[in-house]
Amino acid sequence: MKQLLSITRKELNAYFGSPMALIFLGAFLAVTLFTFFWVETFFARGIADVRPLFRWMPLLLIFLVAALTMRQWSEEQRSGTLEMLLTLPVRPAQLVVGKFLAVMTMVAVALALTLPLALTVSNVGNLDWGPVIGGYLAALLLAAAYAAIGLFVSSRTDNQIVALIVTVLIAGAFYLIGTGGFTDFVGGNVADLLRAIGTSSRFESIERGVVDLRDLIYYGALTGIFLLLNAVALDRKRWSIGERTHAYRRSQTIMSWLVAANLVLVNVWVYPLAGLRVDLTSQQEFSLSQTTRDLLSNLQEPLVVRAYLSEKTHPLLAPLAPQIRDMLKEYSIASGGKVTADVVDPATDSTVEQEAAQTYGIQPTPLQVSGRFEASVINAYFDILVRYGDQNVVLNFRDLIEVTSNRDGTINVHLRNFEYDLTRSIKKVVYGFQSVDAIFASMTDPVKLQLITTPATLPNALETVPDTINKVADDIAKQAGGKFTFEIVDPDAAGAKIDRRTLRDTFKLQPIPVSLFSDQSYYLDMLLTVGDQTQAIYPAQDFSEASVKTAIESALKRSSSGFLKVIGLWTPPAQPQFNQLGQQQQPLQTWQSLQQQLSQDYSVRAIDLTSGQAPPDVDVLVVVAPQNMTDKERYAIDQYLMRGGAVIVAAGNYAIDASQGGLGLAPIANSLQEMLNSYGINVGQSMVMDPQNEPFPVQVARNVGGFQVQQIELVNFPFFVDVRPEGMDRGSPIVSQLPAVTVNFASPVTLDEAKNANRQTSVLLKSTDKAWLRTSTDIQPNTQLYPEVGYLIEGERQSYPLAVSVRGVFESYFKGKPSPLQTADTAAAPTTPDAPPTPTPAPQTSSLIESSPDTARLVVIGSGEFVDDVILQLSARVSQDRYLNNLQFMQNAVDWSVEDLDLLTIRSRGTTTRILRSMEQREQSTWEIVNYAVALAALIGIGGLWYYRRRNERPIELVDVNQVDK
Repeated sequence: MKQLLSITRKELNAYFGSPMALIFLGAFLAVTLFTFFWVETFFARGIADVRPLFRWMPLLLIFLVAALTMRQWSEEQRSGTLEMLLTLPVRPAQLVVGKFLAVMTMVAVALALTLPLALTVSNVGNLDWGPVIGGYLAALLLAAAYAAIGLFVSSRTDNQIVALIVTVLIAGAFYLIGTGGFTDFVGGNVADLLRAIGTSSRFESIERGVVDLRDLIYYGALTGIFLLLNAVALDRKRWSIGERTHAYRRSQTIMSWLVAANLVLVNVWVYPLAGLRVDLTSQQEFSLSQTTRDLLSNLQEPLVVRAYLSEKTHPLLAPLAPQIRDMLKEYSIASGGKVTADVVDPATDSTVEQEAAQTYGIQPTPLQVSGRFEASVINAYFDILVRYGDQNVVLNFRDLIEVTSNRDGTINVHLRNFEYDLTRSIKKVVYGFQSVDAIFASMTDPVKLQLITTPATLPNALETVPDTINKVADDIAKQAGGKFTFEIVDPDAAGAKIDRRTLRDTFKLQPIPVSLFSDQSYYLDMLLTVGDQTQAIYPAQDFSEASVKTAIESALKRSSSGFLKVIGLWTPPAQPQFNQLGQQQQPLQTWQSLQQQLSQDYSVRAIDLTSGQAPPDVDVLVVVAPQNMTDKERYAIDQYLMRGGAVIVAAGNYAIDASQGGLGLAPIANSLQEMLNSYGINVGQSMVMDPQNEPFPVQVARNVGGFQVQQIELVNFPFFVDVRPEGMDRGSPIVSQLPAVTVNFASPVTLDEAKNANRQTSVLLKSTDKAWLRTSTDIQPNTQLYPEVGYLIEGERQSYPLAVSVRGVFESYFKGKPSPLQTADTAAAPTTPDAPPTPTPAPQTSSLIESSPDTARLVVIGSGEFVDDVILQLSARVSQDRYLNNLQFMQNAVDWSVEDLDLLTIRSRGTTTRILRSMEQREQSTWEIVNYAVALAALIGIGGLWYYRRRNERPIELVDVNQVDK
């Protein structure tokens, strides 16, 4: 060890005894800082991570390590000192390791000088240090492999330039074969092999914060092989090539090849082992959560998870296949054998392909692949089937991937949050599992399915559909125990009990034209009757057996009790909209995006509260933009909360309006303000304006050469309050992991301290302390009068709450008041003796509940427009996928309301985006200058060390040996 350290010290003295260290480290730091701040535009990205630093690290290390190793052995050979080293009582392996440690010390110093970048990010944002540690570890391992390659190449030549070039070529080849740009050309299993060999793909695995045993063994084997070759190459120089040393040289060669082969075999052996890894991320984003493990351990039936992945697929999807395989293996292991996970390629097995299409409705997706000279279309599978009992969910590539754009125009494709998507699907099929036998066993009324079809006018493409429906119906009837009947009805047949008039007047079914200009029409509808209730059902996608079966069983489950949580969604009734010409248009306000978001995990049902009672099977009541509500509807909400239910109210006082030809605002009447105020929650009759906001695209007139030109510009829009993490209650699971939420046209929401003294309260969202209130509904900015923000700043500027959550005991709003159910049904008293007697009012089915239990939950948001489809579409045009945060906020609020925090935790682990705090351009420049100054100070210190050593070197004096006294 002492000899090894002496060699390392000698090499370090050589580095720092010349300007070499200053030049190498200075160039490395300059390029690193330039790429971090200018090429990757760190502050423009707005994300608190150091991925821009490590994105270029593999390429930078190639040149840095090649420059550091090029002279190690080449210079020794050129100057003739190699022979002296080989005659010393030091083994070749010690010489090699000593020089290797010297090179790695220089690399470690270079990487240490980049630590101020990580410290900068942690000061301006919430940095996760797990990926930082993984990135530096990956950089050291990669540098070790490059250093071993460089030392071996340097030992084979006495020319430093040749050593530099060859090292760059070999290290670059190892890097290149693992990149997506290279593996895209080969695809399939060959691409997987290249990704396993390439250093770049292994680097990405560790750099994200996951230390995998397979990656450690790979880098250790690669480094060991080239260090071994280096030692053998040096050892061969010590021996002649005569017959006397032939046996020794042969044994050395055989031993070297055996060691190298064993290192390769170890990599092959550990490659299938997917679970031996450590997740360094703060939220364990790349490991199965305890929630997933608990769900898998409690399975009562076998669960099938099957990935349909084409070997020949889009180049951007190919690297995701190994990640899916590894994760499926972890699910299978965690379940203790209850999960059957497999990966199949339907393109190579016609039986699997037919089953996927007929049973599960899985079809290949046409994907366009663009080459250098041509473009082609590949029909590929990238779907995952989750099946449990009679329930199944299919996830296609749109449900699994996320696409992000780079500043250079390229795109990155990665799995969005695979554990959440897969666990959510598993939970949905497990909780929704109910066999057909159990459904009919719980029903007391007979079930009748009628297929309304006109065979004479049915198009040729649909001729086989009645047979398909008949087959599915027969299968269901065999399991129904005599409670299910099926019949085909032709409304055009003579004496048909259901004719076209009945279909039109009773069931509101209109015929479908055979073609655009044809006078013939046809019917192809299914009517399901349970008791006296009839509903029309349609397959979701097509008339395959899978779609028909799913449609019928879903309708049956809606008529019976299910296992999924039911979300009751109340939205304002659609109001007809008219343009300036009096023509009717589509309703301006819709909430389809919210309904789709909630439907991912729950059964969402649009509800009607005019009867004065919420459906008894609803688990959470979500009320969006309440307006024009009657006392009966308020009573239904109030009594639902009094029964200990959970209510989420998006209760803004303003709604978007387009009656004047453009986007405007209108006050909302007959909302829930008085009732919420009685609960101790006040929604102010004003709007919060905040200088920290999401920009809005507006039409601006510009004078160009005397002509008025209209153009679209993004301007600050204080009505769209941008709430960042510092404006959220990070202790609440509803917002603890959200990066941002935009609250549009928000009213302030304040809590009455006296009424909420004994409740658990939380201010979920609040504006900045620069916000103010506005009562005018004029949303057009006036930059001439108010150049700072475009609007008049009214009143005091302070922070205003925008959303709150309350849990505890609530007192009924209708306590001490007449029941709306009684007053609405009671007629006026007769005024004359001859008048008929007043009819007896209908008996009230339930008594007034005056107080709720302490389990009641209430979430109030001061805006109903922040989840409106129109507003979300505007946000998507400006900030791509940021609008999803608003939907995620509502999803989290529902999870909190039903106390389903498990999926919320998994979802936040993979979707958390760490955003930089807001700062001005001057502060950004200050941080850049600080990093450049630290780097410059470090280089000055290295230069000072070199200068000091140079001044204190003792000059070598030449002495004539003949003049020396014997």
